[in-house]
This record gives sequence, structure tokens and C-alpha cells, in this order.
Amino acid sequence: MSEKLFEFVTPGSPRAVSGTIEQVATGVGSLSAIVVPWESNPTTLSMAVASTQGEGHALIHTNLGTVRLTDVGNERTRVEILSESFSDAEQQRLGKLFARFSSQVQSQLQAVA
Repeated sequence: MSEKLFEFVTPGSPRAVSGTIEQVATGVGSLSAIVVPWESNPTTLSMAVASTQGEGHALIHTNLGTVRLTDVGNERTRVEILSESFSDAEQQRLGKLFARFSSQVQSQLQAVA
């Protein structure tokens, strides 16, 4: 079950906004944010945000949430950030990491609005 953390509109196309989100994830360290083509369509990009732990071939990816980017016209994009539900202590730690990432995305994208 997903919970909506943020929803706002920012300047730029969904593709441009997705690049900014990927950069924010890289800056956090153990996160990755990638466009998921099979969950996207011509007006909406869906991005999976995951925590990556381990090394080499022993990487463990834990899905933390989804960022949905929808073209609302005039070079503006609606950003929806949805968090997965977390139950145990380790997952709650990851949930806090995702919440911090989400706040950074919102701050960076709304700063250019």
C-alpha cells in the first residue's frame, strides 16, 4: 500500500524533471531513481526509487516508493511522490531515508518554480 507524501507542480518536462530526481538520489548515496518504461506512457513517467545495499553481484534492491511525473502542459510537470508502507525497524529506517530524499526533491524542484 502506498502513501502520498508530496504533490506539486514544477517547471520543465517530465524527462527533464526525472534527470533532476536521479541526481538527487545519487547525492543521497545508497538510493537509485530510474524511469520505469513499462509503467510510463506518453504523458506520464513513472520512476522507481530503491535502496541499494551490498557489493558486486550481491546487490539487494529494496523498493522505497514511486515518483510519478505528469506533463500538465506549458513545460510544467506535476510531481507525485508515493512511499511504500514499512513495518519492521529496518524498513522504517529505509522509510525515513525515502522521506528525507522526498523532501530534498521537493525543495530542489520548488526552488526553480
